[in-house]
Amino acid sequence: MPGGSFKRYRGKTAMAEMNVVPLVDVMLVLLVIFIVTAPLLTHSVKIDLPKASSSVNITKPEHIEFGIRESGDLFWNGEAVTMDLLASRFAPEAAREPQPELHIRADRHVHYEKVAQVMALAAKSGLVRIGFVSDPAH
Repeated sequence: MPGGSFKRYRGKTAMAEMNVVPLVDVMLVLLVIFIVTAPLLTHSVKIDLPKASSSVNITKPEHIEFGIRESGDLFWNGEAVTMDLLASRFAPEAAREPQPELHIRADRHVHYEKVAQVMALAAKSGLVRIGFVSDPAH
C-alpha cells in the first residue's frame, strides 16, 4: 500500500461550496423561537381611561413690532418714535411679566449700526427676547 492509497484523490480538487442547509435550519428554528416569545415580551396592562374633551390652549406671547426704515426712521407698533424715546419705552416692557418679544423688522438696506444700536438699547433695558422678522423668498 505504499503510495497506492492516494491515487484515487489525485485528479480531484477540494470542495469550495458552502453547505447552507444547516444554516437555513438554524435560522428557521430561531425564527420560530422569536415568533413564539415575542407576544410574551409585551407587558401591557389594559386600563379603561376616562374620556375628556379638551382643546389645546395655545397662547402666543405678546410682542412689540419694531420697524427700521432705510432712512433711519423708527416705528414702535406702527407709531413713529425717536431714538431718545426708546429707553423710556423699553424699560416698562422689560419689567412686564411675561416679558414681550421684540420683533425687529429692518429694511434690507438699513445700516447694521442702526440695528445694533436698537438691540443694544433693548438689551441694556432688560429685554432678552429679541428676534428678526424677514419675508420668505417667493
